[in-house]
Amino acid sequence: METFTDVLLVTANRRYDQHNPQFIALHFQEVGGKDYMVNMGHAENFFRNIDCSEEMKDFDRVCIYVDNQFQAEDSFTALGSLYFIRKTLKNIYQYDFNVKEFKAVSGRNKHVGPLEGVATVEIEKFSKNFWPDFKWSRKGFMRTRWIIHNQGLDLVNVHLFHDASNLVACSSSPSIYSANRKNALRYVINRISDSRYTPLPFIVFGDFNFRLDTLSLVQHLSTAADVQTVKRECSNEVEKIICEEKDNDRQVLLRIEEKLFVYLHHAVFQENNGGELLKYDKEVAAFHDVIKEEDIGFPPSYPYSEEYTKPTQYMNTRCPAWCDRILMSHSAQEFIHKGEDGEKCVVYNTVGPRVCMGDHKPVFLFFSLKTIDH
Repeated sequence: METFTDVLLVTANRRYDQHNPQFIALHFQEVGGKDYMVNMGHAENFFRNIDCSEEMKDFDRVCIYVDNQFQAEDSFTALGSLYFIRKTLKNIYQYDFNVKEFKAVSGRNKHVGPLEGVATVEIEKFSKNFWPDFKWSRKGFMRTRWIIHNQGLDLVNVHLFHDASNLVACSSSPSIYSANRKNALRYVINRISDSRYTPLPFIVFGDFNFRLDTLSLVQHLSTAADVQTVKRECSNEVEKIICEEKDNDRQVLLRIEEKLFVYLHHAVFQENNGGELLKYDKEVAAFHDVIKEEDIGFPPSYPYSEEYTKPTQYMNTRCPAWCDRILMSHSAQEFIHKGEDGEKCVVYNTVGPRVCMGDHKPVFLFFSLKTIDH
């Protein structure tokens, strides 16, 4: 008999009541924030507050994995994955990667610290070989494996490399940063699909740091403008790009520096949820052979102002982009119940559109999982 299990997946770099899910997966990146040495304790307290909150009282099983070992520079990923199972969900198992078998989930299992020896999670920081010249950071992936009502799936928390310089990002199409993210994501997909364990349908969600094809976008935005490239005298390196309108008193239309991206008509990134610019969101296209995504109907998730009085404004540091995503294998999309007769069973959106959530708006996917009762 076919049954449905309501699932909520959330990715948050640093709604549940209206959906009433039976299974919640929360994936965090940059746990502790950029100043993690100071703030890691606050992050751990935040996770405890979620677990003990009144809203979570009906979830009697919990699996928490938080990599907080910032002293271990060679392995620290700052990833956190939290899973909550409602009392009504009975038939659920989690994989033990050591003995290669599924075991029934029970109790409150909390692993905050080094995760290398935890049997129910696989965690890996990206090797420096991915980008030898890159200033090293906390990037990697974390996998857990589940059976929900006889349906097996992998849930993978991922954090890919960012754009270090706007000027470098718009110097080629695709950018070198895009190429690096492509290599890293392909590595993750190959890693979770290799022969060490039986491959299962998978859902990968986190901060992919996907950016718009900046060179193509800038060329589009500056079609009717005069473009001036300013170089440093000492090194002849590009220092800034200034695009001025040919009329309208030579008003500056676009200004780009290493960590500055100011566009005069900034509202375009939010009008119709930025839909006009989705054609420049090209990075996921390289994975259409193995990955699907629900239609995006929300504005770019990054970089929002971190001032609590400006929850809907973007910062002028980067070109807004859909960095935070929820992607799935073709086989995983097949068990998502799409609904009938106008029934809306899948919701793909951001959390807190009018509340300050930090520089990233968390992205969530709510769906009914088609499962089989034997």
